[in-house]
Amino acid sequence: MTPGRIIFLNGTSSSGKTSIARDLLDILDDGVFFHLAVDGFNAMRSKRELGAEELDAALRRTRMGFHRSAAAMAAVGNDIVVDHVLSEPWRLLDCLTVLPPENVLFVGVHCPMDELARREQARGDRPAGLAAHQYDVVHGHGDYDLECDTGTASPRECAQRIKEFLPYRPTPTAFTRLRARYLTDGRHASVSGDGMSAM
Repeated sequence: MTPGRIIFLNGTSSSGKTSIARDLLDILDDGVFFHLAVDGFNAMRSKRELGAEELDAALRRTRMGFHRSAAAMAAVGNDIVVDHVLSEPWRLLDCLTVLPPENVLFVGVHCPMDELARREQARGDRPAGLAAHQYDVVHGHGDYDLECDTGTASPRECAQRIKEFLPYRPTPTAFTRLRARYLTDGRHASVSGDGMSAM
């Protein structure tokens, strides 16, 4: 069975990832793609109020389950678009561990800070300053196959660029390079806005 392709969109909250993912599903015509969004997994959780420690543990399990669900979908031949926010260092490391690096097109979704703030205010469903808090950490690893900026291009234009780039994804991929750099010899690494270090 041929594993599916993974288009992995990473960017801050309100950067336009979900809009790009929806447009990708509209225009990709060489397979059957599924949009897997971390927000969708969060929405499946029960609504019981949790204490801070219990919530943190539940969120970590949610993210880990999300990563493994994406890996399982791709493993049986499904093409997927992953919509994620790598706002905690361990999230990238976990993705590097469980996703097949050679099948991942890693896309950085950027947006200027002032536009992120404007979108947050207009949406009204995100804490003020969330994107600013995530801004440096999300792209701290510093390596992508492709990058786009929703401050200068529409989600449709970004999706079209990704579609055109997909058949020509580089070898090695960004995930392959990052995995070799940070997960060598079975060691995990810590990630910060300044990069990663083995631990």
